[in-house]
Parts: sequence; structure tokens; C-alpha cells
Amino acid sequence: MNLYQLYYFRTLAKLEHYTHAAAQLCLTQPSLSHAISSLEDELGAVLFEKKGRNVVLTKYGRLFLPYVENALAELEQGTKKIKELSTDAQCAINIGFIYTLSSHFIPDLISGFAAKNEENSKIQFSLHEGTTQNECTADLIIQLKNEKLDLVFASLIPKDPDVEFIPICEQKLVAILPLDSPLAKLDQVDLKDTGPYPLIHYSGKPGLKQEINRQYEKVNMIPKVCCEVEDETSMAGLVAAKMGIAIVPESPTFHNFKVKVLPIGNPDYKRIIYLGYMKNRQQAFPVRRFINYVKENFQEFQAQTM
Repeated sequence: MNLYQLYYFRTLAKLEHYTHAAAQLCLTQPSLSHAISSLEDELGAVLFEKKGRNVVLTKYGRLFLPYVENALAELEQGTKKIKELSTDAQCAINIGFIYTLSSHFIPDLISGFAAKNEENSKIQFSLHEGTTQNECTADLIIQLKNEKLDLVFASLIPKDPDVEFIPICEQKLVAILPLDSPLAKLDQVDLKDTGPYPLIHYSGKPGLKQEINRQYEKVNMIPKVCCEVEDETSMAGLVAAKMGIAIVPESPTFHNFKVKVLPIGNPDYKRIIYLGYMKNRQQAFPVRRFINYVKENFQEFQAQTM
């Protein structure tokens, strides 16, 4: 039994005439007769009987018809849904990303995409923010491979032959300082010069916390941690209150606080942010549009990092 036989059966049951049904189905009458006969042979029951020049359903045909109609209706509904998801802008794009991209990068990326044209503005997004750097990246890749995410933005990429990783931008560490700090007068900070100042450090986000500690190790220092908090906003507030300094990933959010934001000249540190997606997965139309937008807008940086 195949899908075509079910369509043929439904059409013949409706029209009750082989010639008319064959014409509607764009078949020859013998081809239609053969398909119905094969279906009857497989079921072991006669589905149609002659009535003058027409045919009508037997009791077995009448019993079989609602099952066929329900099955075809479900298949047609599924086909319609798949086509909508693959071509319609109403399909949501599921994006996972490391937490340090949540305040600026991801919102700006989506707003820029939506502003490009009316078609883009109709595309919806479902955003999934990771909680830690190392664990988050691994979890994002798992969700990507399990089809819970369409795309990921991550910094520490595993060696996975099934995932395409494209470098799109850099993220640097900066120092945020009280406005009256002696270091605030500088154009950039040498990390070893922050030694006398208490450090407001991360309590969560172990991956980033470890990375900052490694930067201190490069200048043979152990930071004097005065307190630990989970997020950069709290850090900036504490720095503004003159509780200490903080070393954080660069973000425009800090300019909303009364703090000085300075680049770190030594040690030189930067991490590359990657766009990741499955290599052999057939992407829905909105996802393909967004991937192309990201590639086009970060093309220059990609060329520099290749």
C-alpha cells in the first residue's frame, strides 16, 4: 500500500466513476484500475462494486474511507506545517548564546537584522542564554545537535565535525574603575598595576572567572578579591560606589554607570566569538536568512581571522 493508492481510492470514492476519477488524477483509466485492484488485493476485500456506469463503495469501502480521509488529512496538515516552517517568516529562530553577549551583542544583532527589511521584521526569535562560559558552550552544542537550537554564539568551540563554526567578532576584557581612581587617568591599564586595588570578582560564571585569574597569573599576581557577585551590572554598581575595581568583558552597559572603562594593555587578551550551526541540517528559510545576514555583516572580520 502506498500514498498514491490512498489518494486514488479517496478520489474514486468521491466521483464514483473511473473515467472521471482518472481524468482528475491525470492518470489513464487502466492505471487507476490497476492501483485500486492492487489495494483490494492487499486488503483482501473488494472496495468498489459496479452500479450502472458508475461504481459505489462496498461495505468494506465505506468502512475504510473515514480512515483514509483521516490519514490523508493528517498528512496534508503535516505537509502544510512543514512548508510553513521552512518558508514562512512566522517560524521562530532558536538562538543559544553565552551570557556575556546578552546585554549588547545579541540585541543589536537582532534589531539590525529586523531593520534591514520588512520581511526580516516579521521573523520571530526564541533566545536561550547560557549561565557559564565553559559549561554553557558544551550545553549549547548539545542542544544544537538535539535540534532544540538552530544557531549558537559561543567562544570556546569544541572539535566537532558536525558543526560549522564561523568567527564573527572579538570580545576583549576591560577594567572598570571608580572615576577618582589614579588609574582612571590612564589611556589603558597594565593588569599588574591593579595589584593594590581590591577586585570585585565573579561568584558564578566559573569559566570567565578562571580566565580572569589566568590573566593575573600571566603578570605573576593573585588578585585581592574584596567581594564576589554574579553579574556585570552589580559589579559596575559596586565599582561606582568605590568598593573596588572589576575586570569584565567589554560592554556598552558600563557607560550607564559613573565608572571609567579602560582597555587592558597587558597582558593582551581577546577571545573570538563564533557562530555555530549544523553542517548537514536543512535549515528553515528564516534561519538561512539570518545566517546570511550574520555572514555578510561580519565578512571583514572573518577574512582577518582566516
